[in-house]
Amino acid sequence: MTAVDWAILGIVYVGLIASVFVTKRYMRSVADFLAAGRTAGRYMLSVAGGMAGLGAITVVANFEMNYEAGFTMAWWGQSMGLVILAVTASGWVIYRFRQTRCLTLPEFFERRYSRRFRVFAGVVAYVAGLINFGIFPAVGARFFMYFTGLPEEFAVAGVTLSLFPILMVLLLAPSLFMVYAGGQVAVMVTDFLQGLFANVVFVVLPVYLLILVGWPRAFETFSDRPEGRSFTNAFDTANVPDFNFWYFVIGVVGFMYSRLAWQGEQAYSTSAKSAHEAKMGGMLSGWRGIPQGLVLTLVPALCYVVLHHADFAQTAQSVQVTLDAIGDPTIATQMRIPVTLTHLLPPVLLGSFAAVMLGLFVSTHDTYLHSWGSMFIQDVVMPFRKTPYTQAEHLRALRWSILGVAVFIFLFSWLVPQTTHIMLFFAITGAIFAGGSGAVIIGGLYWRRGTALGAWMALVSGAVIAVGGIALQQWWKGAYGNDFPINGQEVWALGMYVAASLYVLGSIIDRNPPPDFDLVLRRGKHAIEGEKVLEGVHVGRIARMFGFTAEFSRRDKVLYVITYIWSFLWIGAFAVGTTYTLAFDGDVSDASWNRYWEWYFWVQIAIAVVVIFWFSIGGLRDVREMLRRLSTMDRDETDDGMVRDETQCDETQCDET
Repeated sequence: MTAVDWAILGIVYVGLIASVFVTKRYMRSVADFLAAGRTAGRYMLSVAGGMAGLGAITVVANFEMNYEAGFTMAWWGQSMGLVILAVTASGWVIYRFRQTRCLTLPEFFERRYSRRFRVFAGVVAYVAGLINFGIFPAVGARFFMYFTGLPEEFAVAGVTLSLFPILMVLLLAPSLFMVYAGGQVAVMVTDFLQGLFANVVFVVLPVYLLILVGWPRAFETFSDRPEGRSFTNAFDTANVPDFNFWYFVIGVVGFMYSRLAWQGEQAYSTSAKSAHEAKMGGMLSGWRGIPQGLVLTLVPALCYVVLHHADFAQTAQSVQVTLDAIGDPTIATQMRIPVTLTHLLPPVLLGSFAAVMLGLFVSTHDTYLHSWGSMFIQDVVMPFRKTPYTQAEHLRALRWSILGVAVFIFLFSWLVPQTTHIMLFFAITGAIFAGGSGAVIIGGLYWRRGTALGAWMALVSGAVIAVGGIALQQWWKGAYGNDFPINGQEVWALGMYVAASLYVLGSIIDRNPPPDFDLVLRRGKHAIEGEKVLEGVHVGRIARMFGFTAEFSRRDKVLYVITYIWSFLWIGAFAVGTTYTLAFDGDVSDASWNRYWEWYFWVQIAIAVVVIFWFSIGGLRDVREMLRRLSTMDRDETDDGMVRDETQCDETQCDET
C-alpha cells in the first residue's frame, strides 16, 4: 500500500462517517428508523440491498469457493436461470410481504399465526443471526491486516498490543455510528453510494487482471487441472469437494424456498415505497449482480493462474511465504486471494479495492446490526409489553439493543476460532431459522389453509435439524478426525424438505381456522390508500403469465421484456451446450470450453459498463425522491410494529397447543 492507496482508504472511511450527518436529520420516527419511512425506490433497493447482502465477508467467501470451483458454478447458474427469473419476475414472496406493511417478518407471523409464535420465531432468528454474524468482524479485520500489510502486533509505551481486536473496533465504529444516528435512512443512502463506487471497481479490477494474465495463460493453466476438478468444463467436476453441482442445486432451491427467510437484510424488504417497487427492485437485481459476478468469478480464477503458472513463479513463491506465516490453515485459505492481489494490483487500484472492501464491511455490518438489534426489541421484547413504547423510549431501546449486538460479535470474533469454509458455516447457521421459516412464510402468504400448528412444526423441525447438524459435524470431527459425510449445505436441504412436509401436515390436521387472509395482506376492502392495486385495468392472460400487472407502466414493461430476452439467451446457451455435450458423451474439447468462457466474460464486461451508468442515473433519482418524501411526509407514531388492530390473529383462534 502506497501513500496514495492509504489516502483513498482514509477518504472513504471519513466519508462514510460524514455522510451520516447529512442523512440523520431525515430520520424522525420509529418507522423511519426501521424501514426508512417506506420511501425507497427500485434502483436504491437494488443497489443498496446488493451492497448490504454482499459484504466483505461474502467477497472473501466467494473467492474461497470459486478458487476451487472455477467457472463451472457460472455454467450451472445458467441452468437455473429460468427458476430465478420466475421468482424475481413474479415478485415471489417480496410483493405479498410488502403488502402486509409489517416492519419485521415475525410481526407478520403474529398477524398470520399468533403472538406466541412471533416471539418464538423472533428468538430463533435472533440467535441464529447472532451466531452467523459472529465471524463477520474477524474475517473483515483479517482481510485488511493481510491485504494492507499491517503487523499483527505493535508496541505502545513498551507494551505489546494485538492489532486484531483494535482493528475490529475501528471497522465496527462507523457501522455502529451510522445505525445509531440515522437508522435505515442513513444505512440505505450510504450503502447506495458505496454501491456506485464498488460497481466501477468491480469492472476495472477483473479487466486489469485479464490484461495482466491473458486468456492464453489462463486456459493453459486450467487445462492442467486433474480429472474431475475442471475449471471450465461443467461436466468434469465430480471430484470438486463441497462446491459442486449439488451445492448449487440446493442453493437455487433454497433461493426460492427461503425468499426473505434470512433476516440479515430484513429492513430492505420493508423499505420499498410500494409492493410494486419492491417487485421491480427484485427484477433489477439480476442486472445489478453482473458487475459483482465478474469480480467474484474472474478474480479468484485469475489468481489461481498466477499461483500455478510458471511465468508467475516468483509471485507465487512470495504469496506462499506470507500464507505460511499465518499458521492457521483455515485463515490461510481465506486470505489466499487477498494476499495474491497485494502482489498484483498497482497503486490507486490497490487502494480502490481496499476502499471497496471497507465499504462492503460497513454496509453489511450496519445492515446486520440494524436487523438483529431491531428484531430483539420488536419481536422478543415488545410483544410482552402491555402498553406501547413512547417514540423516544422505542428509539432508545433499539439503539441499546444494537449496541449489544455489536459487543457480542466483537467478542465472538475475538474468542471463537473458525473451523470450516465460510460458505458452509453460513449454510448451516442460516439453516437454524431459514430451514423451517421458508415453509412458514410461503404458506402464510400463499395458502389460506396454513395454520399455526403447521408453522410451529415447520420452524421447530428446521431448527432441530440444523442444530443437530452442527453438533454432529463437531462430534464427528473430534471422533474420526475428518469431515462429517453431510456438509452444511446438505443439512440445509434436509431441513427444508422436512419443514415443508410438516407444515402441510400440521395445517391439514389443525382444526383451528386461520385469520382473514385478505385482512393480513391488506388487500381488497382492507387495502391501504395509496398502495391499492389499480382496478378496472384489463391485463391479458399472457401478460399475467409473464408477471405484468395493472401497476405496470410502459417503462416497466420494456424492462421486463429486455430482462426476459437477456435471460433466455443464457438459458438457451446452456440448453444447447448441455444437449451437445451429452450427445457426444461429454467429449467436448477444452478449447471449445475456453472459447465459450472467453466470449461469455467479455459480453458480461460490456453489459456491466452499461449497468453502471443505468443504475447510477436511476439510483440518484431515487435518493433525491426518498429524501424529498422524508422531509415532507406526515408520520404516524403508532406505526411501530406493535400489533394493536384487527389484523392480529386471535389467541384462542390460533391456539398452537
